[in-house]
Amino acid sequence: MSKFIFSSPRKYVQGAGVLDELGPYVAELGNNAFLVADDVVWKLIGERAQQALQKAGITFNWHPFNGEASSNEITRLSQLAKKQGCNVVVGLGGGKTLDTVKAVADELKQPVAIVPTIASTDAPCSALSVIYSDSGVFESYRFYSKNPDLVLVDTAVCASAPARLFASGIADGLATWVEAQAVARSHSKSMVNGDPTIAGLAIARACEETLLTWGYSAYVAVTQKRVTPAVEAVVEANTLLSGLGFENGGLAAAHAIHNGFTAIDGDIHHLTHGEKVAYGTLTQMVLEKRPDEEIARYIRFYRSINMPTTLRELHLENESWENLVKVGALANSEGDTLKNLNPNLSPEDIANALLALDAFSQTVK
Repeated sequence: MSKFIFSSPRKYVQGAGVLDELGPYVAELGNNAFLVADDVVWKLIGERAQQALQKAGITFNWHPFNGEASSNEITRLSQLAKKQGCNVVVGLGGGKTLDTVKAVADELKQPVAIVPTIASTDAPCSALSVIYSDSGVFESYRFYSKNPDLVLVDTAVCASAPARLFASGIADGLATWVEAQAVARSHSKSMVNGDPTIAGLAIARACEETLLTWGYSAYVAVTQKRVTPAVEAVVEANTLLSGLGFENGGLAAAHAIHNGFTAIDGDIHHLTHGEKVAYGTLTQMVLEKRPDEEIARYIRFYRSINMPTTLRELHLENESWENLVKVGALANSEGDTLKNLNPNLSPEDIANALLALDAFSQTVK
């Protein structure tokens, strides 16, 4: 029997300057906030966040994030939050901070407010976290009973972050429709463990359309730290459409291959989530025998926003066959989503596709 499920945040707020309105939105959830942000983010927007909360009469304590969305970090922060006796958890920052904060809120069974400072991942809206070891190796997905209660995105803050991170969000977002189509074709389950809804698939498709239509001009605007209508559209696609699309449409090979890359050491780990997902998306397209011109169109677009399309750009040009098979093996692990593309793929199939894509990409003009 089919069971269709759609899941989303309780409230999504986006616009230039909305960080200064954080207080009233958080006040709807609680009056004693446990704030988590890393030192860099806190220096950038900590003062504004504090003023916004104080104005709304919310008491709060800030605790620095240590950098990895690991079980140990979740336990450490959860214990601090329990000691504080907070009734709302607020996360400010990038994907790993926000994934950790969602886990802390789940441990405490308290509402959570998410304030992304970069438009570079689809973590803000989802009811799951990606859990890594303390050294950054992918371990598992952790699922929650609900999505965040509030996602508040200040586009001016996101546009002032490095343009590379904005481009990474576009690359991450472009995986959404590619992966959702694979899930629908294979009659697999979405990330909320249901059949994809018409709404979920429509959102995933709108994500791709938005990014291919306005992604390049938005990227150029962000290199100048400007907010334009195209930037607003792309921030929404990177955050809301991609978040709802991947969760309700499902994941397949692009993200599984990204996770597979954590099996090997080296300079690839200096790349962003989206940069690795870009190569994973193209590899999935090779594995599903997409037309050459379709793959080439994606390659040209990725290049226009400085995303990697070759193994050299991933710092993997000298990687051994054995290590590429290791990537394929981890991508193929039980808890990951490669099976949503094709349950019969071997680690060697993945390694062959990684190398074939590299050769093809070098011929695309």
